[in-house]
Amino acid sequence: MGNTVTSLKPTRVWHYFNEILSIPRPSKKEGKIAAYVMEFGKKFNLETLTDKAGNVLIRKPATKGYEKTPGVILQGHLDMVCEKNSDKVFDFDKDPIEAYVDGDWLKARGTTLGADDGIGLAAMLAVLESPDLIHGPLECLFTVDEETGLTGAFGLKAGFLQGKVLLNLDSEDDGEFFIGCAGGMDTVIELPFENEGTPNGMVAYKVSVSGLQGGHSGDDIHKGRGNANKILNRLLWNSSNKYQMRLSTFEGGNLRNAIPREASAIVAIPEADSKKFSKYVQSFESVVKNELRASDAGVSVTAEKVPSPAHVMDIPSQIKLLNSLYACPHGVIAMSQEIPGFVETSTNLASVKMGKGVFKIATSQRSSVESSKYDLAAMVASVFSIVGGKIEHSDGYPGWTPNPGSRLVELAVETYESLYKGKPVVRAIHAGLECGLIGDKYPGMDMISYGPTLRGVHSPDEKIEIATVQKFWDLTLELLRKIAKKY
Repeated sequence: MGNTVTSLKPTRVWHYFNEILSIPRPSKKEGKIAAYVMEFGKKFNLETLTDKAGNVLIRKPATKGYEKTPGVILQGHLDMVCEKNSDKVFDFDKDPIEAYVDGDWLKARGTTLGADDGIGLAAMLAVLESPDLIHGPLECLFTVDEETGLTGAFGLKAGFLQGKVLLNLDSEDDGEFFIGCAGGMDTVIELPFENEGTPNGMVAYKVSVSGLQGGHSGDDIHKGRGNANKILNRLLWNSSNKYQMRLSTFEGGNLRNAIPREASAIVAIPEADSKKFSKYVQSFESVVKNELRASDAGVSVTAEKVPSPAHVMDIPSQIKLLNSLYACPHGVIAMSQEIPGFVETSTNLASVKMGKGVFKIATSQRSSVESSKYDLAAMVASVFSIVGGKIEHSDGYPGWTPNPGSRLVELAVETYESLYKGKPVVRAIHAGLECGLIGDKYPGMDMISYGPTLRGVHSPDEKIEIATVQKFWDLTLELLRKIAKKY
């Protein structure tokens, strides 16, 4: 196997993925990648449209003789999660992703790879380019802002799509077909605080939590991984009671759909207690390492001396912040009573950002039961309402109700078994998929979601298993053929 992206197989899929790596595509900034896709459509003389939301749609005529077969929509999202390690110098608005082959996997150097959903986009472009495939009328839908707001799927209008069968190419496990997903919503809190001058006789430290795996707040929420915000806040809460600690800053996490991997704070400790505090941080790290020994053994908790800050939060503000963050729920709240091992309801304490006089705290809730989703959002809101937080809920998005009797699911299972002599897993997913919104706008759409194997998505540990991309490609081509012939 070669050591560059373009040496991998299937050649055309990796060719387009390599091109996508060089095009900036943060959520809500998809202009460059959308322009690239539209130029592609025009280059191959394909009908190319865009809508008010910024979604791009490319239509390819059916293979001769299959014009009257069901129309098929291939769908993926243009944006990517932009996460990097704290020591990585990188600008997602202009720098190309630095991908490299590591054994059986493709990874990126210090950043997210963007295989979620760049590999789906690459497969769609390869299908549109290929002249010798068998398929019915084909549409490729490239949506915007899936990762931070599902804006593209929300903005779809009736009549934009013509197909009746949809293949969502945005899942992360080879050999699995997803036929349902959780709904979700965000709860964002603004918590005001007051500052005062740092008292005399204090020693300042920067306390940091790092080395966690993080991950997708839907796919990985049940794996017991550490939340950097919760770990740091626990240390600070205990330190405020033990050592009269004063808090100057608190920053942790980034995106609402990523479990936070890193968090840090600047604190001031009375000089008489500074040595005790340093020892306590070391002992606290040992406690956390023991608690996370099976799920997140790389966790690190450190404290280093820094120059004393000019200001710290006043005592009432500090108490409100630390108590509310401690009380805020995080993780799995309920498992399904109907599907063994399936997460029903969860919440993610995603980020804590410090602004001028206000903390902005972002959380996200997911559930396959709509009433539970709203109940959990209210639970989170109630915690911060007690301390005077300003609460804002997003509109949220609906779940995707499974249809086990789907003809598409039947064909997909049959196709996988014929290609690979094994039985695929058919299940629902706790993460959100655009299928929920698309199905809401196009009732009766027969849908399925699948993809190659990805790991560490939404984190700089993101990687894609190279061999599964060939399987993903072969499966897509054969499924298009079977839909045209047998649906």
